[in-house]
Amino acid sequence: MPYYRQVGEIPRKRHTQFRQPDGSLYAEELMGIEGFSAESALLYHRGLPTAVVAAEAVAEHGRSTSPNLPLKPRHFRTGELGFTNDSVDAVTGRRLLFANEDVAVCFAVPDTTSPLYRNAVGDELCYVQTGSGRVETVYGALEVSEGDYVVLPTSTTYRVVPHEGAPLRLYIVESTGHIAPPKRYLSAEGQFLEHAPYCERDLRGPTEPLLLEGSDVDVLVRHHHGVTRMTYAHHPFDVVGWDGCLYPWVFNIDDFEPITGRIHQPPPVHQTFEGPNFVVCSFCPRKVDYHPDAVPVPYNHANVDSDELMFYVGGNYEARKGSGIGIGSLSLHPSGCSHGPQPGAAEASLGAERFDETAVMIDTFRPLRMGEAATACEDPSYARSWAGL
Repeated sequence: MPYYRQVGEIPRKRHTQFRQPDGSLYAEELMGIEGFSAESALLYHRGLPTAVVAAEAVAEHGRSTSPNLPLKPRHFRTGELGFTNDSVDAVTGRRLLFANEDVAVCFAVPDTTSPLYRNAVGDELCYVQTGSGRVETVYGALEVSEGDYVVLPTSTTYRVVPHEGAPLRLYIVESTGHIAPPKRYLSAEGQFLEHAPYCERDLRGPTEPLLLEGSDVDVLVRHHHGVTRMTYAHHPFDVVGWDGCLYPWVFNIDDFEPITGRIHQPPPVHQTFEGPNFVVCSFCPRKVDYHPDAVPVPYNHANVDSDELMFYVGGNYEARKGSGIGIGSLSLHPSGCSHGPQPGAAEASLGAERFDETAVMIDTFRPLRMGEAATACEDPSYARSWAGL
């Protein structure tokens, strides 16, 4: 993260004696990235975070993928994804939509508390489409609700607790590296710059420790060779304090300030995050182009280096009216295919002053393959929608 945070009790000097009420030392744990040459956080545990008492491999199903063959634009309706009648959680119940060597995109509709989990492969980004819940982490808890992006750094131990009410629908990005604000938004020291569409004031992080008791506690760990269930002598949520610049945080899409212009602005103005070989963009309600001859909807375009995955989460997406796309839709526009507005949309948009639409876009720089969940909810007629068929 670009700024320092302190939560709970910590000693004045790092790596010095810090004792518990019984006189024993708290156990330090330094969480750091890039070989401890970049951001880190220093956590103080009541018990040893290294005290593993058992470990076993866990079989995982539903992670196979298939290529986009024949190559064509595709449309998927996540609202049609079926989940079992049994309780579903946000970890074991996520279903794979798309993946490549850099990222996996999943969907989950949890109705029960997940197991403790950490992803040791890369950061995760969870977008809350609907509902609300509590993301409990080793750093503390985060209350989340509709429109929240939740950034979970690599190897953060966490679990998701859904709240009652509207279903908690999660769009989950599993990275093979780190997810952060675009570098062009930040100063050399990590402060958001004036041209950035959001800033530190818009971010939420843990504010107090989350202390739980327990022994022989299981944690599911995703790693480069699969998933392992590790059992720890002490509950991981025993951190009395921590400080640093590496921690989970939340940013709500409604706090993204759209960048507009006299003529149509290209997708990079909507960029919100960057990861290894992919970016995430937020398309938000905004004033549209105000040149007297402007055409507000996008022009036909071919992003020749990327696959474009658009998740439609609110409002009306003016450019694709009549294509079958609605709330909860995903469109995949692969490299090698041009795409753009529906026939007649450009003319119909003339004179518009505002678009009321919200969407989350992922552009990947390697082709996406389809997972079982995408195959299960595809609209097979979408590729012909521009031809009026």
